[in-house]
Amino acid sequence: MAEVKIKIAAGTNVGLVRKNNEDNFIVNKDLTQDEWFVPQSSESITMQELGCILAVADGMGGTNAGEVASAIAIETIQKEFASDVLKKVLAESDPDVLAKKVEKFLVSVIKSADLNIINASKNDSSTQGMGTTIVLAWIVNNKAYISWCGDSRCYVFNPNAGICRLSKDHSYVQDLVDQGKLDYENAFSHPCSNIITRCLGDPSVRAVPDFRCYELKEGDTLLLCTDGLCGLCQDEEIIQIMDENQSDIGNCKDRLIEAALSAGGYDNVTVALCHCIDGNETIKDDLNATQYTLPKKSNFLRFLLVLLFLAAVFFVCYYFNAFNLKSDIVPSNVDSVMVQKQDTMQ
Repeated sequence: MAEVKIKIAAGTNVGLVRKNNEDNFIVNKDLTQDEWFVPQSSESITMQELGCILAVADGMGGTNAGEVASAIAIETIQKEFASDVLKKVLAESDPDVLAKKVEKFLVSVIKSADLNIINASKNDSSTQGMGTTIVLAWIVNNKAYISWCGDSRCYVFNPNAGICRLSKDHSYVQDLVDQGKLDYENAFSHPCSNIITRCLGDPSVRAVPDFRCYELKEGDTLLLCTDGLCGLCQDEEIIQIMDENQSDIGNCKDRLIEAALSAGGYDNVTVALCHCIDGNETIKDDLNATQYTLPKKSNFLRFLLVLLFLAAVFFVCYYFNAFNLKSDIVPSNVDSVMVQKQDTMQ
């Protein structure tokens, strides 16, 4: 298998409204080493046998210690991702069997975090009601193993293909979309977009994480984020920022956070990025895993050319009719649609 090289960037911001940052994140560029810190975004990292990990958590509970819940989730991940454990998980040559083993492991890690948060809440009455979302990506060679619970997201972007969500929100609004009761276009501004249906730390029901395996291609960038980004910036804005900053992952991270702040900064915002420099097959086609893929630039240019052609035809016809006095030219009204972003935070 070809040598895989990556770059990593991650960061968080309290936002413009809240006083506490209840988000948390963690990265490890080389799981053979106990190096749980964010590397320089310019560093080219050669993937080692145990891969790397990125994780993002969005705590909730306000005065009831949401930051404690997200910290417990991150600490649990760090503890469970011991190198000796990972070697046993990866000791499988069949890719399908390996994916099942990894899924079982990641789900167990998230469930352990859930139990740890519940127990901590029982032992400290001041933290009762705390909880957190979680999304993590364990990247080994050319595979990204993703698991999540809640509405923190994982995207993949490729300049040749567009963007799509690899995770699916555990939220009330997503349920409405799945049931056909709400269009995707209207989901972003729905007044109940901040209601989640799964999380870690709920003593009344155990966490039920989801899992997905994705094959990375050269040029892919994974984005993990809290809803402080995706709840304020639509996918179209996210893809534009990632496209404009694909050569500088550190600047991409900063621009994404700045976009969330410019949109109001009503929530804490956290992003973690992993860019695949080389080592895998180059992707050629549109990402077709979800409905969120956007058109390629070439399609947009073709659209502009067609529009210019039609304008030219209209121009010729206009003067032909005007000079031959065959008919009066009556301009028609054209309605424009403006989408106004609404504050989804309550």
